Order: sequence, then structure tokens, then C-alpha cells
Amino acid sequence: MTDHVSLPASAAADPGYVAAMRLALAQAVRAGERGEVPVGAVVLGPGGEVLARAGNDRESLRDPTAHAEVLALREAARGRGEWRLGGCTLVVTLEPCTMCAGAAVLARVDRVVYGAVDAKGGAAGSLWDVIRDRRLNHRPEVVMGVLADECAGVLTAFFAARRLSEQ
Repeated sequence: MTDHVSLPASAAADPGYVAAMRLALAQAVRAGERGEVPVGAVVLGPGGEVLARAGNDRESLRDPTAHAEVLALREAARGRGEWRLGGCTLVVTLEPCTMCAGAAVLARVDRVVYGAVDAKGGAAGSLWDVIRDRRLNHRPEVVMGVLADECAGVLTAFFAARRLSEQ
């Protein structure tokens, strides 16, 4: 991976987060082109280097756990040679579900950055807040709303096209 983004202190409009989200959006678009729900994820290393990138792949892999976040975390862990991803940032176009939020916590990432809110299934502050649950031994920082409109737009367009094709 040759991409590199600088990590910001915090703020949804920070250029580092925006650059990383654009990489995740590219993965989401590719997933949508394959007929997958268009969600993309990127894992950044402590210095902002791209360790992994993935898009949803549940349909083609026939795997209910093949969400973009899980696939990216797995790839980053393989690349680092360990499952602990301390110092890393998970960037994802849609608020993680309970499974993906749990995976981020268990992987010990330092922060989760996401774009669009998932009011029906989000587990990083909207419906649930698995990531910052005080009962857990690790609570990543959460930055939400990075390129939220663009991230939501990709999903909205995908589902609108799907509804049209079903008519």
C-alpha cells in the first residue's frame, strides 16, 4: 500500500480524516459495483500509513461476517503480524454495526472514524454505543460525520437503483 494520510488530533473536517474517508469511499463504490451493499473501510497505522482497505463482500464470499470493517481489520492484523491494532484508526463509510463495533474494540484500535450514521443498526453512538461502553476494557475514540453526505449518498443511490431494478 502506498497511500499515506496524516492523522489529525480530532474533528470531522480535518483533512487527514477526509483523505482517509475518500479512500474508504472508493472501496464502497467498488463494493457497490460488485452488487454488495456499498460500505468501505480503511485501517491506518500509527503514522497514517494505509495498512488495509476493504469493501463489503458478504454476497460473493457468502459470509455474513464479511463486512468491510472486519475484512480490513483482518488484513491489517495479518500485515502487522498480530491481532492487536493499537495506534491504528479504522475509517468506515457507515457507522459500524454491533459486530463491527465489537471487532474494533477487540482489535484495540485507538479510534473509529465514520461517515454516515446508521440509525437502524449503528453501534457507535446512534442506536447503540458498543465502542464507548464503559463496561469494556477498551474504548476507542469515535469521530463521526466525516463526509457524511457523500457516504450516505452512495448508499442511497445503491438502494434506489436496487428498488428500480426490482420493479
